[in-house]
Amino acid sequence: MSHVFPRHTKATLPVAASGDGCYIIDKSGKKYFDGSGGAAVSCLGHSDADVTQAIKNQIDNIAFAHTGFFTTDPAEELADLLIEHAPGGLDRVYFVSGGSEAMEAALKLARQYFLEKGETSRHRVIARRQSYHGNTLGALATGGNQWRREPFSPLMIETSHIAPCYEYRGRREDETAFDYGQRVANELDAEIERLGAENVMAFVAEPVVGATAGAVPPVEGYFKRIREICDKHGILLILDEVMCGMGRTGTLFACEQDGVAPDILCIAKGLGAGYQPIGAMLCTSDIYQAIEDGSGFFQHGHTYIGHPTACAAALAVFRKLTGGVADRVKPMGEKLQAALGEAFGQHPHVGDIRGRGLFRGLEIVEDRATKAPFDPKRGVNKALKKAAFEAGLICYPMGGTIDGVTGDHILLAPPFILEDAQVDEITGKLDTAFRAVF
Repeated sequence: MSHVFPRHTKATLPVAASGDGCYIIDKSGKKYFDGSGGAAVSCLGHSDADVTQAIKNQIDNIAFAHTGFFTTDPAEELADLLIEHAPGGLDRVYFVSGGSEAMEAALKLARQYFLEKGETSRHRVIARRQSYHGNTLGALATGGNQWRREPFSPLMIETSHIAPCYEYRGRREDETAFDYGQRVANELDAEIERLGAENVMAFVAEPVVGATAGAVPPVEGYFKRIREICDKHGILLILDEVMCGMGRTGTLFACEQDGVAPDILCIAKGLGAGYQPIGAMLCTSDIYQAIEDGSGFFQHGHTYIGHPTACAAALAVFRKLTGGVADRVKPMGEKLQAALGEAFGQHPHVGDIRGRGLFRGLEIVEDRATKAPFDPKRGVNKALKKAAFEAGLICYPMGGTIDGVTGDHILLAPPFILEDAQVDEITGKLDTAFRAVF
């Protein structure tokens, strides 16, 4: 009998015993292709010798030093490299242990920024429906996925949610993609006006929506309009790149492809590639200066922020990403998209195949012509996950794609090191799962 408290008490899981490149091998010897990188985490696969050696070297020197007393070389070097490559005016890095922590830090920094400036009424956050920003209470409140929020809603800060930029479901037949993007972006302007700009501190969004909607990219011009609206009202733009950042969508930072830079940006997952738990919040020099010129103290913190071993691992990962590995994402992503299109482009139960780079989603529908989703009671996403796993493919199916209740999708986020033959392996094993379920 296990004493581990699992994610699901009814599940009996195999024991992961070892990793080999893009594969995880369980205790029985069965190999699984990690087609989702866990949850878009394992961008370098599971056996990168350089990263594991960097961890060993750091532990030999010092494993942990509390940031209330010390800084460390790995943290300083990693921060320098991140800012060297970061877009816009991002200038400071606050290291944490994961994506939810990064988002909590971002929300608290946004509030303190306005307090330091004397704009004390600014406290409201606006985000988008069907977004996901983490599972701690502040991050969960900011996210717009009803299924995740509902049990804990009495505990949450009040957040407004506007429409997502979800072209497959939201664009009308009488409008261009650009016009659609402007229309849904302008909902932000309307919501700020309704709340009063003096009460709003931030708008939060994922550049490419991940877990809750399945790799939904924005249309051209959407985020430029969002940036204009934030600037018009003096609102901070917080971009959540926890899942879609660190090269996952084809550029090191996902927002680069939309020609915008945020005031605060959050990363995690691919930053440590699964070798150590780490995340980071990046902010502009203006925000940092407001704290430095004011109280001088960011009223936040966790025990393991800036953990030297985690930073050493992430430093090794980041050097690999910028040393050429991330350059593989765009061409391999195009190959994956083409292969998915060939295999499932005319499938009666695949309504949309979308995404950027090695971040791809397939939206599952009951009727391709009408886009009608399956009845949630059928549990299509769960059945697909089980069938794919049995076939030796780890993927990331989810339900509630459309509104938190209805809709199903599969998210793919394979390691950046995958080869051409493994693209075929993904589509082949997905096809096996589709045949089993449908």
